[in-house]
Amino acid sequence: MRLPLPRWFAHRGGGLLAPENTLAGIRLAAHMGFSAVEFDVMLSADGTPVLIHDDTLERTTNGQGAVAEIDDARLFALDAGGGQRIPRLDEAAWLCRQLGLLANVEIKPSPGMDRQTAQVVCEQVGRLWHGAAIQPLISSFSLAAMAVVQEVLPQARRGVLFEVVPSDWLAILQRLGAQSLHCDADTLSKSVLRDAVDRDIPVLCYTVNDLAQAESLLADGVSSLFTDRLDLFAPGRGR
Repeated sequence: MRLPLPRWFAHRGGGLLAPENTLAGIRLAAHMGFSAVEFDVMLSADGTPVLIHDDTLERTTNGQGAVAEIDDARLFALDAGGGQRIPRLDEAAWLCRQLGLLANVEIKPSPGMDRQTAQVVCEQVGRLWHGAAIQPLISSFSLAAMAVVQEVLPQARRGVLFEVVPSDWLAILQRLGAQSLHCDADTLSKSVLRDAVDRDIPVLCYTVNDLAQAESLLADGVSSLFTDRLDLFAPGRGR
């Protein structure tokens, strides 16, 4: 299954304009005209999939400690910025459906929890987006997690994430049944991009916050870009 891809994804919900990985950020992205958002999902100590990027709480909340060691009662009492709390995956899913947004669900396992996290996320994604007109895109840096996605949600659109694209990237995508290549814009080589474009494999790049870089990547054939600068690349600005 191939999804039509927008040019821009709002990175971690609202980019730099809202607390990251929060419902407020998702709402802001929709309000500014974005049709797609990206957010990160890992498990709490109770096994609940929640939106947060780091393994630990310090950078994005007023809490301390490892996310995987904090139960839901304590986790959801924290401030994730501006009075927002850490959302559950089901809350983000229903909001994206309500707003008509394409969601890139990035599986972000805590150390050693790759398969467990992917299993729970897949079960919820299959249920929460069942019958939805806009199906999500699932991605991860974890190849073990993506193998679970292939097993549990073989019909899902999925992409593999790399910081630096390895020489055997195509074999990895084929082995995992992935349809898109996601990578760091700063390390993407011309040869990899050319090979992907020739094979009709969409390339999605993070995190692009510079106009000149964005124009160059899109001209070279990159399909979509993740940005923190919602103010610079809001659809209404004609980028």
